[in-house]
Amino acid sequence: MKFDKIKNKGQARLFESRYLEMLTKTHPLVIWAMYIPIIGYMLFYSYDTLGFSITRVVTIFLGAMFFWTLFEYLMHRYLFHFSSENPKVRRFIYVMHGNHHEYPRDKQRLFMPPVPSLILASVIFSAQYIFLREYTFMFFPGFMLGYLIYGSMHYAIHAWNPPAKFLKPLWRNHHLHHYKGDEKGFGVSSSIWDYIFGTSFDLEKEKEDKEKVRELMFNK
Repeated sequence: MKFDKIKNKGQARLFESRYLEMLTKTHPLVIWAMYIPIIGYMLFYSYDTLGFSITRVVTIFLGAMFFWTLFEYLMHRYLFHFSSENPKVRRFIYVMHGNHHEYPRDKQRLFMPPVPSLILASVIFSAQYIFLREYTFMFFPGFMLGYLIYGSMHYAIHAWNPPAKFLKPLWRNHHLHHYKGDEKGFGVSSSIWDYIFGTSFDLEKEKEDKEKVRELMFNK
């Protein structure tokens, strides 16, 4: 995931077809609007039809949100930054994540767009159902809300300065991941797993480069 320089204008061209290219872009509100009804229905179904208690529903839902943070970390570290000499693998990684490192100001590709998102969500739900059965209707909504929060945090980190002082380390962790070294700082919605697995930046030693940070933020 090494590029000669960060490109502050434009966006990567991922496909020759303009129709396929169009399907690679979306707005965060589109994805929120797509999944919130699904999340709400599944939680209601768990309580009203499957007969689980509110306590059980809330506990599994919150546990799934926490599980997402680990999933996010592992995917970012081991899949999105997978190193390979195989051109097809390198192409896949670039489409999935590399283009964001080259064009960090591209705000249209921070969420997976609707069509591939729904396909992948269906696969994930099916995989979870194999192991969790009816509990999937409580677990999957928490997992997906975790994803929505992750995507929104990622958007916010590139769009604005941290709104509160306690969030600044999270902002800096991701900024350093972009311009300091992509072998650290894999957490976006949470830095907890970076600290646990030893991949966090030493923020006390890292000098804050405001010019570099501006290069990673969206144009106003």
